[in-house]
Amino acid sequence: MNVLVINCGSSSLKYQLINSDSETVLAKGLCERIGIDGSAITHQKAGEGKVKTEIPMANHTDAVNFVIEKLTDAEVGVIKSLDEIDAVGHRMVHGGEEFAGSCVITEEVIKVVESCNDLAPLHNPANLIGIAACKEVMPEVPMVGVFDTAFHQTMPKKAYLYGLPYEYYDKYKVRRYGFHGTSHDFVSNRAAEILGKDRKDLKIIVCHLGNGASITAVKNGESVDTSMGLTPLEGLIMGTRSGDLDPAIVTFIAEKEGITAQEVIDICNKKSGVLGLSGGFSSDFRDLAEAAANGNDMAKTALDAYAYRVGKYIGAYTAAMNGVDVICFTAGAGENNAEVRALIGQYIGFLGTNIDSEKNKVRGEEIILSDEGSKVVTMVVPTDEEMAIARETVRLVK
Repeated sequence: MNVLVINCGSSSLKYQLINSDSETVLAKGLCERIGIDGSAITHQKAGEGKVKTEIPMANHTDAVNFVIEKLTDAEVGVIKSLDEIDAVGHRMVHGGEEFAGSCVITEEVIKVVESCNDLAPLHNPANLIGIAACKEVMPEVPMVGVFDTAFHQTMPKKAYLYGLPYEYYDKYKVRRYGFHGTSHDFVSNRAAEILGKDRKDLKIIVCHLGNGASITAVKNGESVDTSMGLTPLEGLIMGTRSGDLDPAIVTFIAEKEGITAQEVIDICNKKSGVLGLSGGFSSDFRDLAEAAANGNDMAKTALDAYAYRVGKYIGAYTAAMNGVDVICFTAGAGENNAEVRALIGQYIGFLGTNIDSEKNKVRGEEIILSDEGSKVVTMVVPTDEEMAIARETVRLVK
């Protein structure tokens, strides 16, 4: 069956059409600047180059219609009609405590997701807009929601509760939720497959190191702790996000700069991380690695701080699971940046990772980095969240 995977943002819509029988991507693309001047769709048929078309898109319904046009186009399309789309899988960011797994989207599900909007005000409303747009264009096609937070619902209370008055959890559900769950689930499962083992018999640490980054401890097949929290701001230093910091910093900077607490949070989300640490030079790890090699001290400091934080979390999660069997690197920097992996490797060698410097030069491929006989298997496992969403969609609608 053909599954259309949708990842909807406030002004963007990413898509992939996947044939679930062969697990091949037939086409993919991006609608950007939806509702803004200069909107465009970039479409790519498998095996061919990208085709960008600037076209006005007043809303996400327009975007979905243009996606269907591209998919059914005589030249760049891959299907003859809308009838060949058997299901739609939506990436959903926040399901709160209500969803411990994926589900078929119903009106009741939509209401529950809406109730979580205050937990993810930038993401959930956009996800819901994408669902509404697809329902308008494809009312008879079954749809599935796959939640970033669902995989982490197995965390015990000792891991997800903050050291705050319990009444805030009772009244407002203030707790650690975690994100990138679809990726952590996919990668940990794939790592076990590569090793020919059952994931339930392993202790795995997955390092999802992209512009947004998180680490998850997966014990016996379940998430037992993860670095992101109530929002994706907590945890590692990221591309533009600060990660962990003393909460008193928010009011301290607000008072010193004469700005609001919300403005400080915006700075923590959009102007911090390695971008901020490098003096605004770049949030791209490739740029930072090149600059550091050429003597840019601020870029080097940013990378060192990033790697140090990742190493600390790996150590912490090894303690949380009372050991570790496998460490996985995934996502943009995790899969492709050998320099970043090497820096992190300096902090985790005590575990017996024994990362081979020649193997570490590989980019974007499944590979075991550690020497044979290492106490801890260290590997690169490229993530594929879209394929994971497609698989969940097929499982629920077949």
